[in-house]
Amino acid sequence: MIGVIVGDMINSQQADPGVWLPVLKETLRRIGPSPQTWEIIRGDSFQLEVTPAENVLSEALCIKATMKSLAGLDVRMAIGIGAKAYSAPTISEAGGEAFTNSGRLFDHLKKTTLAIKSPWKEVDRVMNLCLELALLTMDRWTVNSAEIMALSIRHPQKTQQELARVIGISQGRVSERQQRAGHEEIMNLDRYFRELIQQKAKK
Repeated sequence: MIGVIVGDMINSQQADPGVWLPVLKETLRRIGPSPQTWEIIRGDSFQLEVTPAENVLSEALCIKATMKSLAGLDVRMAIGIGAKAYSAPTISEAGGEAFTNSGRLFDHLKKTTLAIKSPWKEVDRVMNLCLELALLTMDRWTVNSAEIMALSIRHPQKTQQELARVIGISQGRVSERQQRAGHEEIMNLDRYFRELIQQKAKK
């Protein structure tokens, strides 16, 4: 069981690719090597494989936070979950249920910037409703909110004091920014998603 993310940049035509493209590549590079694990397609679109599947939402949240930490930018993503039928030298040649689910879902993304399609309809219904509510906050992240969210997701074991030292602000400011970004609630959603996928994958 794997997760596949298909995404594209929002407002990329109004931004300098020399600024945001290296940031996107570095974010994807943390997850695995290219082109087996990820590829940039058509300049501002990408495809990414995440294993195990329960990690995929966290990676999507990190990508969104990282790109929104660059002023004026956002990202639209479809998450597919399922089996991997076959591997290939490049992710664009690989196939299986997760790839099909993410691709078909992405083709129909119109009113939202993040959605999930899995083998289980009840999981999709619950998770997509939760994501709709979470996006009321995430789509409105400021640069500062997005920055602290990206850092918090990448370093879940760091204390607020340690995060403060990384970006050169006080612990109190870290706390304020996390609260405004909905950090605790969004991390609770990620934990719920992980438990849900792990339970379903065992059956």
